[in-house]
Amino acid sequence: MAAAARWAPVVGLLAFLLLPFAPAPAGAATPARSPPSSASSAVFLLSGDVYPTGHYYVTMNIGDPAKPYFLDVDTGSDLTWLQCDAPCQSCNKVPHPLYRPTKNKLVPCANSICTALHNGQSPNKKCATQQCDYQIKYTDKASSLGVLVTDSFSLPLRNKSNVRPSLSFGCGYDQQVGKNGAAPATTDGLLGLGRGSVSLLSQLKQQGITKNVLGHCLSTSGGGFLFFGDDMVPTTRVTWVPMVRSTSGNYYSPGSATLYFDRRSLSTKPMEVVFDSGSTYTYFSAQPYQATISAIKGSLSKSLKQVSDPSLPLCWKGQKAFKSVFDVKKDFKSLQFIFGKNAIMEIPPENYLVVTKNGNVCLGILDGSAAKLNFNIIGDITMLDQMVIYDNEKAQLGWIRGSCSRSPKSIMSSFP
Repeated sequence: MAAAARWAPVVGLLAFLLLPFAPAPAGAATPARSPPSSASSAVFLLSGDVYPTGHYYVTMNIGDPAKPYFLDVDTGSDLTWLQCDAPCQSCNKVPHPLYRPTKNKLVPCANSICTALHNGQSPNKKCATQQCDYQIKYTDKASSLGVLVTDSFSLPLRNKSNVRPSLSFGCGYDQQVGKNGAAPATTDGLLGLGRGSVSLLSQLKQQGITKNVLGHCLSTSGGGFLFFGDDMVPTTRVTWVPMVRSTSGNYYSPGSATLYFDRRSLSTKPMEVVFDSGSTYTYFSAQPYQATISAIKGSLSKSLKQVSDPSLPLCWKGQKAFKSVFDVKKDFKSLQFIFGKNAIMEIPPENYLVVTKNGNVCLGILDGSAAKLNFNIIGDITMLDQMVIYDNEKAQLGWIRGSCSRSPKSIMSSFP
């Protein structure tokens, strides 16, 4: 769903526009089913950071021959899409040449995956053409409009094999920028890893390639890794909570949480929480946001002075410029979420503060009501240096703290 700051889709908004392609022949571009196999895990290195990049992204090799594309990792939306030369009506400058589909890659509107896409966004929509058109709008006023296609994805599995399943994704030929303006994009598109049947993870499950489990480990110092499948999930020390259906959409939600500051309740109403790797920052609704700000301000030493910084709404400066969060961590207290009776998510200062290029320290928790969100988002900043696991097989979410700055193999040794 990717945050209000970038890529937060508004559920239920779908529009349709024809590509200048000839109608696809019936049955074209049906995803090829791989022969049944013992499911393994696919592992990918991540690039990016919370600040200044603002997101984490993965390199996916797509097509035949395979070509690299940078995709924003988003557990808050289902549809994967690339900016696309079909031809392009409105595209941003992206890191790689635009993806170019061929007519035989078009997904027919009668295909079951197109039906699932339309049902998730506009349940009463009927096929007006033979191809599968889509439009996704995001709360930052950005949007992607295009057509569904299938093509090969190269996936490196942990068992040393490499599979090339045909997966369906969006070919976006009309992108409208949001609040970030017309600056060149750092990614070629978006990797949708949500709970819906359109997501890449669900398609891999359907083809017997990996189980419907994913995890990510985002490093404070940048980078990290992403995995599909369950054979990298730690066997001990993980905090697990049941996955609850969000009242606001088909998002990854651990349900309602009670918010604490320095082990003391902030006396707010239970907060419906959503995990969203597509959101750079964490968002609280109005009451917990104001309670958090009041608690933080009331606990700060007089050596910190509030200051204006273009990076974020609430910032402080010290007697000298800060170089990292760890320079100022001692002046701030931890937050805690408690889910159910005893499932605790610890949020130390490094999981809600950012030090900007100006040497100020800023709050990485934003006002969700200003972004017109009616729930609370746990974004990248709060998931740093934790393995976060989305287990759709067992309908549970988990997290375990540890460093994410090393290689996946060495990192796994610290997650028994």
